[in-house]
Amino acid sequence: MNSVLNTLPSSFYQGTDVVRIARELLGKVIVTNFNGIRTSGIITETEAYAGATDKASHAHGGKRTARNEPMYAAGGIAYVYLCYGIHHLFNVVTNVTGVPHAVLVRAMHPTTGLPTMKERRGSDTLTTAGPGTLTQALGIRTDHSGTDLSSGLIRLEDHGITVTPSHVIVGPRIGIDYAGPDALLPYRFRIAPSHLL
Repeated sequence: MNSVLNTLPSSFYQGTDVVRIARELLGKVIVTNFNGIRTSGIITETEAYAGATDKASHAHGGKRTARNEPMYAAGGIAYVYLCYGIHHLFNVVTNVTGVPHAVLVRAMHPTTGLPTMKERRGSDTLTTAGPGTLTQALGIRTDHSGTDLSSGLIRLEDHGITVTPSHVIVGPRIGIDYAGPDALLPYRFRIAPSHLL
């Protein structure tokens, strides 16, 4: 499979509907290539964050800091931040320059480089069902925030995997009670466990 031909185009990321993009990321493949070591997995869970109008977003109200600056770039780059001082969480920036939309990638089904991912996780059992374990397995860290997602380091690819609507579980996002009514928005998408690849 030609990775260059399967790399998602910038037009995929620069649409205006972050919720739609979050759903469409299910079944796409996230690939990392650090120091010549390739690891990858099929995205199985995402959450949408709708920028300035979303109380759960780091950019709510137009907030702009050194940390969230990548969110304001044109869609198609990574926004990686540290959560609880431990977990490096990977987000896909969407929309156009100045509109800080992003999709948190919460889980994946590992496909390539499993021995490396196990070593990074420090376990014989490979778990990538959470946003922190996913980035650890893939080797993604906050240093990679701002990375172009068509680059050689981190890339998102379309391998022709179809996820039908009936196989998608839609619900509220996790761990954002502080967002009030916005915490209840149906912005979380998961491939049903019975249909995981």
